[in-house]
Amino acid sequence: MPERPDVHVWSPSIGGITEVLHARFTRHAYPMHLHDTWALLVVDDGAVRYDLDGREHDAFRQVVTLLPPHVPHNGAPVTPEGFRKRVLYLDSSYLDDRLVGPAVSRPRLVDPVLWRRIDLLHDLLAEPGDDLAAETHLALVAERLRMHLERRTSPAPATPHDPRVARRLRTLLDERVVEGVSLHEASRALHVNATYLVRAFSREYGIGPHQYVISRRVDLARGLLRDGLPAGQAAAAVGFYDQSHLNRHFKRILGFNPGRYGPVARTSTRARRAPAPGPPGRGRGGRTVPPPPAARRPP
Repeated sequence: MPERPDVHVWSPSIGGITEVLHARFTRHAYPMHLHDTWALLVVDDGAVRYDLDGREHDAFRQVVTLLPPHVPHNGAPVTPEGFRKRVLYLDSSYLDDRLVGPAVSRPRLVDPVLWRRIDLLHDLLAEPGDDLAAETHLALVAERLRMHLERRTSPAPATPHDPRVARRLRTLLDERVVEGVSLHEASRALHVNATYLVRAFSREYGIGPHQYVISRRVDLARGLLRDGLPAGQAAAAVGFYDQSHLNRHFKRILGFNPGRYGPVARTSTRARRAPAPGPPGRGRGGRTVPPPPAARRPP
């Protein structure tokens, strides 16, 4: 009986990643083939055995595998249960061809920090509307990959911090807080490396560029909600992908849903504060307290 693999593949909207693949295979064995792009692979379940440049390697959970472009490789499940994997296909904008040689020699990277960043990047790519966050994490992933391939055991020496770069980026983010600006666009506009932009901004303001934009949008949405605009319209007006996108970030930052805002919420709050009229009760000394007299109409 032919295998029916569970496969989800798409092209994200951010630059640098040509394709994302999530797949589970039980019997499929890849023949020798090659890609025009880098293949950044994590295995979530099972294990894969593959040949690269005449040498046998294994890919399994908690190990990051980086397969370089234009180098033939194959792949097959190690056990009958198969494997489940996630792959990012990266173009040369973050990893250039001079790193192909080191990647052929060391395709397997044992780095829990890198693995967690890749895992989070996949989550961000699966949720529409968080492109700036995905670009930020992609820049950090690429920086750590270069660190491994260039045989460094720690990140590159820190460049002297220039607060003017962070202020220029903040101005750009403020000017385009609703329509948004990609990290690639900001890098070109400010003539600064994308990774340095992220680090400079975070160091200066104590918050990443993406979280800064999200916080600004949530704050703008609060004002619109207070004025009575429905949550769906408020989400679109401040730059969120849709209402659920607003809801997620709104609750994460403020601890409650946007539905707490608006005329309906204020009315219900007043209703809770004002006691409802009840039946006549007992006053001091057990006397019956009559209800207030009805207002007399003027003659």
